[in-house]
Amino acid sequence: MLALTFAATAAPAPSASAQTSAPDRAQETVPARADDTVAFRVDIVAPEAIAAAITGSVDLVRWQEFADMTADLFERLRTAAPPQVREAAATQGYFSAEVDIAVDRATKPWKVTIRVAPGEPTRIAAVRIDVQGDARTMAEGAEAIARIEAEWGLPVGAVFRQSVWTSAKQRAVAILAASPFAAASLTASEALIDPLTREAKLSLAIASGPPFRIGAINVTGLRRYKPGLVQAYSPLTGNALYSEHELDIWIRRLLGSGYFASVQATIDPDPEKAENAPMTVAVIEAPSRRLEFGLGFSTDTQYRASASWSDRNLADRALQFYVDARLESKLQQLDIRFVPAPVSRGWIDTYAGGGLGTDIKNLVTRTAYVTARRQAMDERRTPAFGIGFYQDRQAPLGAPTTTSHALYVDGEYTWREVDNLLLPERGFMVNVKVGGGIPGASTKSFGRVVGRAVGWWPLPGSNQISGRIDAGAVIADSREGIPSVFLFRTGGDTTVRGYAFESLGVSQGEAVVGGRYLGVASVEAIHWFSEAWGLAAFVDAGNATDSLSDFRPRLGYGVGGRIRTPVGPFRLDVAYGQETHNVRIHFSVGLSF
Repeated sequence: MLALTFAATAAPAPSASAQTSAPDRAQETVPARADDTVAFRVDIVAPEAIAAAITGSVDLVRWQEFADMTADLFERLRTAAPPQVREAAATQGYFSAEVDIAVDRATKPWKVTIRVAPGEPTRIAAVRIDVQGDARTMAEGAEAIARIEAEWGLPVGAVFRQSVWTSAKQRAVAILAASPFAAASLTASEALIDPLTREAKLSLAIASGPPFRIGAINVTGLRRYKPGLVQAYSPLTGNALYSEHELDIWIRRLLGSGYFASVQATIDPDPEKAENAPMTVAVIEAPSRRLEFGLGFSTDTQYRASASWSDRNLADRALQFYVDARLESKLQQLDIRFVPAPVSRGWIDTYAGGGLGTDIKNLVTRTAYVTARRQAMDERRTPAFGIGFYQDRQAPLGAPTTTSHALYVDGEYTWREVDNLLLPERGFMVNVKVGGGIPGASTKSFGRVVGRAVGWWPLPGSNQISGRIDAGAVIADSREGIPSVFLFRTGGDTTVRGYAFESLGVSQGEAVVGGRYLGVASVEAIHWFSEAWGLAAFVDAGNATDSLSDFRPRLGYGVGGRIRTPVGPFRLDVAYGQETHNVRIHFSVGLSF
């Protein structure tokens, strides 16, 4: 049995002292002067992983473009190639590879063929991971150790590969260092290779060091804001155990706050300071004022122009002020928002007012509103609650115009259990909202419940299934006297494809108005041809009605393209509406949740 250690370094230009032991094939005499130049090209006949390793490490391959190659230098490269090829094969788990190198000098350039018969690969027979230190006596350490074992990159039965062995060790240490044991380090590692049985036994030892607790926090880079603003977004509290996950959450919150363009945070990993470890947060402030304009088109609301103005340091008090205006073919909106700096750790307050106008399916609405809302910063468990006053006017074609108002109070909760918040491939999201119009302060008292659930399930062969369910109910004896923003219509890019935007609802006169009940379900199957794009087939069903007895789901189905982008998935769909017998094009970007 052999204990092997692999090292890869950049090869210098071959020298006169290069090895001249005989290669696998009989060495041929080269009747050429040392200063004669030759040209050759190498063809590698080997499994893909081995071929890639040969390309990156065998001098004969790496020097084939050398313009001043001589016959003598070529011969020395060819002589040195077989052991280099065998070493490259060994890094991929093939320790008994047979190498054959043939040179055809009748062609110009010369054709060099490297053939590798890899034999059977060496597989992992045993793995021993020994974590030493305080991590073995703490729950946080036990959790990290369990994760190291669960995510170990070379399990028993896997083919041994040097690159995977190296990355697996680095990953194991990184997992432990991301827990309170920030000074974790690799103290020993060994790969015992038995070429006869083609088995590898792996062992590594990791010293956890002491658990780290958060000490003084030093914020650098501030000009306009105070350090307290940075710390208000932190999930970490003084003397709490260190967690890289919590630190990442803090960085994401700061970047998403609008105050900062760049954030870096580090803890001092000196074990001597573990009981009160200092932390440094370095920030670069974003410009406080921003003016933006936009033009666009969507298949839901068609042509769009938008403008927005923001001042994130109004009156030099870290008060964020936003004005957003949208002018679309079917929708017009003006929204004004004030977002104060967080005064309660973990919560964001928003005060807003504005107006919304729509002209969809012969229903014209005008709504003015003033709202106050508090929402948790937690991105996976997100409660929120608020209050708002809404003044509404509805004018359906062929039916009387009505006005209404409501003082509306609501609460909501969102659960996110997904592998990736922006581009999920596995997991689910659930959102529930409960609210009501306050009696005496509303034209009509009512209750309202809305729920949404979305799930993603990966399948073998780069396939994925996703599903969505939306349901809602307005609890009242009729829809009369309830503002339009609290009633339901559906249809469009992100609801029931194959139908026009909000075209499914209650018929009144010649218009489609909102109903008291909503139900939508969707199933979609995607095959990903690469990491970036795929094709989907989908079926949507849903409707909005004024009574449960009248609920008849409308069916839409079709196919579409999917592209993963930094801002979420891009969708381009062709859908057939079974009720209307029409084919519609839909496209949208981002995760609607």
